[in-house]
Amino acid sequence: MALLYEVIADHLLTAIDQGVYRQGDRLPSVRKLREQHNISAATAVAALHQLEDQGCIEARERSGYYVRFRPGARFQEPAVSRPSSRPTPVTGQDMVLRLAQATNDPSMVQLGAAVPAPSFLPTQRVERTLAGCSLRYRNRVAGYEFPPGSPELRRQIARRMSEAGCQVSPDDIVITNGCQEAITLALRAVTQPGDIVAIESPTFYGMLQVIESLALKAIEIPTHPRDGMALDALQLACEQWPIKACIVVPNYSNPLGYCMSDERKRDLVNLMNRYRIALIEDDVYGDLGFGLQRPSVAKAWDTEGRVLHCSSFSKSLSSGLRVGWIVPGQYFEKVEYLKYVTNLAAPTLAQLTVAQMLEGGSHDRYLRQARNQYARAIGRMTEAISLHFPKETRVTQPAGGFVLWVELPGGINAVELAQQALRAGISIAPGPIFSATQKYRNFIRLNCACEWDERVDRALATLGRLIG
Repeated sequence: MALLYEVIADHLLTAIDQGVYRQGDRLPSVRKLREQHNISAATAVAALHQLEDQGCIEARERSGYYVRFRPGARFQEPAVSRPSSRPTPVTGQDMVLRLAQATNDPSMVQLGAAVPAPSFLPTQRVERTLAGCSLRYRNRVAGYEFPPGSPELRRQIARRMSEAGCQVSPDDIVITNGCQEAITLALRAVTQPGDIVAIESPTFYGMLQVIESLALKAIEIPTHPRDGMALDALQLACEQWPIKACIVVPNYSNPLGYCMSDERKRDLVNLMNRYRIALIEDDVYGDLGFGLQRPSVAKAWDTEGRVLHCSSFSKSLSSGLRVGWIVPGQYFEKVEYLKYVTNLAAPTLAQLTVAQMLEGGSHDRYLRQARNQYARAIGRMTEAISLHFPKETRVTQPAGGFVLWVELPGGINAVELAQQALRAGISIAPGPIFSATQKYRNFIRLNCACEWDERVDRALATLGRLIG
C-alpha cells in the first residue's frame, strides 16, 4: 500500500503529465498542498522531495517548486549519422572564425557559438574571488606557475575527478589554457602530421580546427544522438585504417548532447586498448547534466594510461579565465613539455582564483542551480522551435549541456541560411562546420544559454520564416 506522501506525489505527477502544470510552472506551495489534501506539512514536503528526486521538479531559492524541463517527444530526433568511411583531410573551417567574431557584436542575437551568457555563470563570485586572490597572492601572481601548474588547483581537480569515479593524483594533472589547448596538446603528443584520427560525426568544430592545424586526417564515425559513437563502426575503422587517436565527448556531447552509458565507456576504453590507440576524452560538459548524479568519465576504466582526459571550467565558471586541464596518463612527460614550450604556463591568477572557488562546496551548490537553468533554457528553445519552425523539423533531446542539434527539411542549405541570418542580426552555427567532409547541409546548432527576451523570440521567428 502506497504511503500518503507517495499518493500526493503521484497526484502531482499526473497533473504534470496531463499539462495542468507545464514546464516552468510553479507548483502549489506546501501550505496550499496542506489545505488542498488535508495533510501535514511534513507529508507535503516529502511528496515534493520525491518528485525532485525523480527529476520532475526543481526547487528555486525563496520561490518554491517548479516543473523541470523533461526532454519530450514533441520532435523526432535526428537519425544516426552516416558519414564517409574513409579518412579525409580537414578543410573549410574558415567560417568558424566569423562565427566566433559575431559573439563580440552586441547587436547580434547570439545563437551560434556555444558560449553561455553571463547570467548562467557565477560572475559576481568570480569577480570577488579574483580581486581577493590578486591581493592575497600579489607576489606569486607576478610570476609563472610553470607546468604542471598550481598545486592548489590540481588538488581540487583530483578531488572532483574522484567524485566522477576516477582516482587520479594531483601529480597526474597538467593545467592548460582551456580545454581546446588540452586537446591540442593531447593530439600533438600522440600523432604526427598525416596520421588518422577517429572522431564523432557530427563533432564539435573546435576538434576539426585542431586536426586541420596539425595536418592530420579525420575519419568520421557514425554517432547516435542518444547512445553516442557506434563502437562497431569504430572497430571496423580500426581494422581497416592505422588510426592513432580517437576523440570523444562521452558526457553531453556538443552538438548532440548524448551521455554514454558506463558500459559503453568501458567498452570504448577496452577497444582502444586492444588496438593500442590513444583515447582523447573531452569532458568539458560533464558537470552540466540534467540528472541527479554526475556521470562517470571514460578515464575511470583506463588501466593502461592510454586515455588522455581533457576538460575546463569555461562552461561552468568562466569562459574568460581560460583554465582547463589534462590528465595525460602514460603521455604525461610529453604533454608537460609541450605545454611548457608552447606558452610557458597558464595564467597564475586565474589558476589560484579557480582553486579558491572550488573549495568549500559553494561550486557544487552553484552547479545544482546551473543545471536547472540550462535545462530550462533547452526546454524554452525547444518550445520556440515548435512554434516557429516547419513541422518536419527534427531536434535532439539532450541529457545535458545547452545546445540543440536541429535537422531542417532536406531542401534547406544551412550555410546560406546562416549567411541570411547574419544579415538579419542573428548568429547560428551551420551543420557543415561540424563535419570533416562538410556533411549536415540541412542542420544547424543553436546555443540555448542566452539571455531570453523579445529579441531572441523574434530571432527564432525570423529563422522560421527564412527556412520557409
